[in-house]
Amino acid sequence: MKILTIFSHPDDETMLTGGTLALLSQAGAEMFYLCATRGEGGELGEPPVCGREQIGDFRERELACAVEALGGGWVGFLGHVDPLVSENGDLHPYTDDFDGVVVQIAAKIGQIQPGAVITHGSNGEYGHPGHILTHNAVCQAVESIEETAPLLYTFCADFPNHPRPRHANPNNPAHIVLDIGPAMPQKEKAAYCHRSQNALFVRRRSKRAGYQLTVPEILLNVESLHRAYPSVNAAPEDEIIDLLSPFSKK
Repeated sequence: MKILTIFSHPDDETMLTGGTLALLSQAGAEMFYLCATRGEGGELGEPPVCGREQIGDFRERELACAVEALGGGWVGFLGHVDPLVSENGDLHPYTDDFDGVVVQIAAKIGQIQPGAVITHGSNGEYGHPGHILTHNAVCQAVESIEETAPLLYTFCADFPNHPRPRHANPNNPAHIVLDIGPAMPQKEKAAYCHRSQNALFVRRRSKRAGYQLTVPEILLNVESLHRAYPSVNAAPEDEIIDLLSPFSKK
């Protein structure tokens, strides 16, 4: 089975759903990764790994490293430029050409012909407008394909007692909750690949804890998926669920 993961920035694939992707790879799925931007607006690292002009190239290499750690696969980019965070901390979408993104994604789906697509949740995890843009564009692209449309799943689905509610998508109830313990070594290795973002990964939770945490200490060992298309009320039965059912916590 071919699985195409579509996300906004390098590191989203690891930090938001890396264990799930590693488990799917271990189960024999053929993995494809499509990133909207090269993360040009992201942090430079502490200490900086490069200058602002080089960060896109650097993060492209980081993504390639992370994908290899998660089990390997094809990596591609839509070519949009990730905008800088505003001085007041505001985040921004990577383009105002929504229809253009839909066309790009539909073309990639037609080219790859995956059995399933996995992308951001409808709330953008923590409300990131770039994540929301990607989610909406992927949904429209998939639905436009109609009869031959792949399954569509979104990550960071919500479930009772979610250990990281800030990153859960409250409008996307989980259809499967996964114990990704068997894939934690791969997820940890992939997270360290994103060296320019490691300080960002630990900053918020270190401040909350009152002491410096390490990257492995902030990685979730549980992940979840919501099936967005075709929509279902009850637990779905499909090839994704079959591949992941050995790791289900429900």
